[in-house]
Amino acid sequence: MLLRSAPRRLHLLRPHHHRLLSAAALASAAPSPAAAPVPPQAPTEWAEAPVASVRPATADASLYHVSLDLSAHGGLLASHAAAGQFLPFRLPAAPYSIFLAIASPPPAPGSSASAAAFDFLVKRLPGTPSARLCDLRPGDLVHVGASVVGRGFDVARIADARDVLVFATGSGISPIRSLVESSFVEDHKAGISLFYGVRNLQRMAYQERFNDWETKGVKIIPVLSRPDSQWTGERGYVQNVFSRMKNIVNPSSVGAILCGHKQMTEEITRVLVADGLSKDRILTNF
Repeated sequence: MLLRSAPRRLHLLRPHHHRLLSAAALASAAPSPAAAPVPPQAPTEWAEAPVASVRPATADASLYHVSLDLSAHGGLLASHAAAGQFLPFRLPAAPYSIFLAIASPPPAPGSSASAAAFDFLVKRLPGTPSARLCDLRPGDLVHVGASVVGRGFDVARIADARDVLVFATGSGISPIRSLVESSFVEDHKAGISLFYGVRNLQRMAYQERFNDWETKGVKIIPVLSRPDSQWTGERGYVQNVFSRMKNIVNPSSVGAILCGHKQMTEEITRVLVADGLSKDRILTNF
């Protein structure tokens, strides 16, 4: 069910943290905002894997859920060690490879259990390789890198944070899902606030997961730049909404994680640094 207004349970932080914040995606060079900037060298080894499922992820079908069956590629599955990592794709007749953030969580450290698939949130831009991926059917084969790439979110840098501020726009929510559904939330026991900005509710992915994320302790603040008249939640852009709410009085206890449009990440970073947060405590996955 789509949200119609800001859920009553959505708050910035737990009540005793309001004094901390009450007063001050990775942007991609590739076609999809969830795709990473192309690394210096494309993979030298590729694997072939079947598509497990493809379905719309949003009401307007601008984003798609794509899942790959990797049960035959144990080494590839094992290479997924951190939320925010990417998998290279090489699609038939595509002029270049694309690098998509993995939406499914990595296995917990020390766990012997491993999922047999990777999930992705893919923006369907007509005429691009990502659109071709969205047009595939279960059983179709694709070529992917033999291992994941990128360092992901280096959450060890904010292991001592009492409050974690997470910012995502558009399909930049993909690696944030990986983070939220990994062991990060439970292990760090922090107050986590997720500012998630899109144009409207028809473009907001993962709404069906919000209740579960909030149960885990994540406070979700949806921000719509072009909502309909029924929307009673936050309006505008993530960086503007946060600027109105924030007042970081103890920067050493705060960590931040950013993924989405370049303007958002740059403006949020400037606001956080101006309030005393070290850049070392502001994480991206690129």
